Amino acid sequence: MNVVASTVFIGLFVFIAILGFASAHWRKGDMSHLHEWGLGGRRFGAWISWFLIGGDLYTAYTFIAVPALVFGAGALGFFALPYTVVVYPMVFAILPRLWVVARKHNYVTASDFVAGRFNSPGLALAIAVTGIVATMPYIALQLVGIQVVIGGLGFPTHGFIGELPLIIAFTVLAVFTYTSGLRAPASIAVVKDLLVYITIIAMIVIIPIKMGGFGHIFAAIPKDHLLLPPIKDGNTGMISFYTTLAFGSALALMFYPHATTAVLAAKGPNTLRRNWVFLPAYSFLLGLIAMLGYVAYASGIDKLPELAPYFAEYKAQFAMPGLLLHFFPSWFVGVGFAAVAIGALVPAAIMSIAAANLFTRNIYKAYIRPDCTVQQETSMAKMFSLLVKFGALMFILFLPLTYAIQLQLLGGILILQTLPAIVSGIYTRWFDAKALLLGWATGLGWGIWAASLTGFQKSGYALHLGGWVIPAYIGLYAVILNLVVAVIANLVIRKLGVANDNDATELADYVG
Repeated sequence: MNVVASTVFIGLFVFIAILGFASAHWRKGDMSHLHEWGLGGRRFGAWISWFLIGGDLYTAYTFIAVPALVFGAGALGFFALPYTVVVYPMVFAILPRLWVVARKHNYVTASDFVAGRFNSPGLALAIAVTGIVATMPYIALQLVGIQVVIGGLGFPTHGFIGELPLIIAFTVLAVFTYTSGLRAPASIAVVKDLLVYITIIAMIVIIPIKMGGFGHIFAAIPKDHLLLPPIKDGNTGMISFYTTLAFGSALALMFYPHATTAVLAAKGPNTLRRNWVFLPAYSFLLGLIAMLGYVAYASGIDKLPELAPYFAEYKAQFAMPGLLLHFFPSWFVGVGFAAVAIGALVPAAIMSIAAANLFTRNIYKAYIRPDCTVQQETSMAKMFSLLVKFGALMFILFLPLTYAIQLQLLGGILILQTLPAIVSGIYTRWFDAKALLLGWATGLGWGIWAASLTGFQKSGYALHLGGWVIPAYIGLYAVILNLVVAVIANLVIRKLGVANDNDATELADYVG
């Protein structure tokens, strides 16, 4: 047991737990209303929104799984860097329009918007269920981050005693989310980002100095770890997979329910536009974090006697924590591990709130209790947020995966199938809901089938086309199929004259 690191870690964890509970009184509103509990009253300004959206998107996946992938697979792990650059110009044009129409019609979720835009509770239900299912493994991914650093502190890792710290962390998260809603992760995100920036900058400066500089580090990396293999014998290989993985992940990122929730909580569309301009600062940090995978590889920390047992337990996921343990004093290890744990709690809280909003608005209120009061609606959202977190905890305790990053990638395959309905609805009413629903079902079915071919362990599919073999991200192939089916079905539906053009919104609703 690393007593000093554990003391610092627990102290910081207790601090953010207190902050989470106290957040219920920050910018106090009527927490019996869903837009207050689940969207913070739509009152977050540019500064808080920057931390909230950044804390929402750059998660424990960033700190644990990206260095792990670079450590284990090399250059492929850098796919996360271009996709977080590509995404911001796209969302700059899309999501402010969604905020405007959501505010005018009191939409709390993207599924609310789809239901109103296409006059289709069925399509909204499909989008909501997809969002909830895709969010579950993403929350589980955050718990993986907590699990790894708890193990690194020296706590037991097996049996009930080994699971107890994770259960305690989950309980704290569940309770402060229940009481404070979205205000809790919004306030904690500020502390989380400060800890993350301090930790990563210290690691990227001090460790290379101790290792003799970046020249020495890169000299120790094999060429096949630094570069993607070239196209050979008609097989585009990693080149096409890397490209489509980056682009597909960029398309998916902003349509996860937690991302939409953080966006709809902003004060206004201009607040969002300013955020898209400055959020690439996180992408710079992400590049440094990915670089730590190479630093860990060159340092050979997985072969050190004192760290080898951790790598045997957690595999490549221990690359970043291993660097902290080997190169830094115990007190700073506590700070760095707390940054990872808090970096898991912030997005996990937002994700559970987002899933609860979807269930309450688009399943419970739409199909089970249409006449529920606003108080009953919010109460159900709070209860469902607890259920989601419990499900994610069971996911991790009983279904561990080799690479934590696969949890997020598999969720991305699902969430990409909601993109045609949401994005097309923001700009046009040409599509009929039946066509979009058929496209969604086709893309979802094919994506799950393709992922099942790998035992749900990988996210690539090799398409054989005209003598070429083109491996690519399953999610991107699936959403292309989704769109093709939706367009063809829509043409047929309009030709038959059975399209439903009812729309709860009008053109003026999107301007602001």
